[in-house]
Amino acid sequence: MDVLIAGGGIGGLAAALGVARCGHRATVLERRDAFAELGAGIQLAPNAFRALDHLGVGDAVRERAVHIDELRFMDGTTGERVASMRLTGAYRTRFGNPYVVVHRNDLYEPLLAACRTASGVVLRAGSPVVSYEQDGAGVTAVLGTGERVTGAALIGADGIRSAVRAQLVGDGEPHVSGHTIYRSVIPMERVPGQLRWNTVTLWAGPLWHFVHYPIGHGAFLNLAAVRDDGAREVVTGVPAERARVLGEFPGLGATAQQLLELGEDWRRWVLCDRDPVDGWTDGRVSLLGDAAHPMLQYAAQGACMALEDAVFLGESLRGRGEDEVPRTLTAYAEGRRVRTSRAQLVSRDMGTLLYHPAGAEAARRNAMLTSLSQEDLYAKVAWLHGAGADGR
Repeated sequence: MDVLIAGGGIGGLAAALGVARCGHRATVLERRDAFAELGAGIQLAPNAFRALDHLGVGDAVRERAVHIDELRFMDGTTGERVASMRLTGAYRTRFGNPYVVVHRNDLYEPLLAACRTASGVVLRAGSPVVSYEQDGAGVTAVLGTGERVTGAALIGADGIRSAVRAQLVGDGEPHVSGHTIYRSVIPMERVPGQLRWNTVTLWAGPLWHFVHYPIGHGAFLNLAAVRDDGAREVVTGVPAERARVLGEFPGLGATAQQLLELGEDWRRWVLCDRDPVDGWTDGRVSLLGDAAHPMLQYAAQGACMALEDAVFLGESLRGRGEDEVPRTLTAYAEGRRVRTSRAQLVSRDMGTLLYHPAGAEAARRNAMLTSLSQEDLYAKVAWLHGAGADGR
C-alpha cells in the first residue's frame, strides 16, 4: 500500500517511519526545497520515548538530549520556589524513561536519518500539497507545481495551517491566543556558574512567565518568555529588540531578571492553536500532529502527541488492505481524539490558570502547588507521561 504524507516535519517523518515499519510504503511530500527543522528547544516526556523507541530512533535522540533532573515552578516576582518535580529516581522508575530537553534538530535529524535509510520511505522536497481528490480506488495529492501524486491514503501532517485540513475540516484560520512568546538561545559559557541548572525552570508572574533550560548537550541555554498581551495579529519569528523584551516583564525577580538580560537576538511569535474537532478523517484522508490537534506549548506535549499519532497510525494500518483504508483511518482518528483533545484543552488552561494569575489568585495557586507531594505531582502527569507508545 502507498501512503502519501503531506509535510516533512517531525510528525510527517515519524508517520513515514510508523507506516514503513508496519509493512507499507510512505512518500513524504515536503513543501520546502530541503528537509530541515526550524526552531530552538523542545521538551520530551517519557511518552515521547516510548513512541521513538517503537520507531527505532529512541537511542539516537537520548544520546543528543539533556537529561533533566527537575521541573521547577517559581514565583516570578518573589523568587520563591513554589514546587518542583524530581525527574530522576522514582520518576524514571515509574515512567520508564527520562524527561529530556533537546534542540529541535536533535529530534528531527534522527528521524530524517532513519527515513533516508528505510527501504519503504521516499522523501520528496519541493512538493507542496495544496489539495486532494479521491474516489473509491485511491486518493490524489495535488501539488502546487501542478503535479498529481496518487496513493491509497493521504495523511496531512502539514502543520497548524494545513492545506489538507483546510479542505477536510474547513475551520478557517487558527485561534490566536493573545500570548506573545520571545525566544533566544545563548551560549552556556555566558551564564554565571551558579545559574547553570540542569532543570526546566518556570518563573510565573502576573500575565507573564519565563522558562529556561539547557540544550545542545548543555552548551546552550534556551530562553522563552511569554507575555499575555492580548495580541491579535499573527507574528512568526520576527526579530524583537532587546529593550522591548526586557520591558515586557515588570516585577520579574532578580535572579530571573539576570537570566533574561543575557538573551540576545530575540525573536517573537504570537501563539496560536485550534479548538478540538470531533473527527479529522475524510474517506482516505486523515490528519496527524499539528494539522489534527495543534496546541499551545504549556503542557510541552505537541511533539509528543505527534509521535504517538505516528505509532497509532502505523499500527492501525498494519496488515490492512487498500479497501480497508477509510474505516481504518476513521478508527485511527477516533482512537486519538479524546487524548489529544484533552491535551489541547489542558494546555490552554495551564496558560491561564497556572502560569499567569496575579494577586490572590496567584497566592491560591502557590498554596495549592506547595501542598502537593512528589507522588501527587507524578499522579497529576501520569495520564500524559505514563501512556504507551501509541498513547494508550
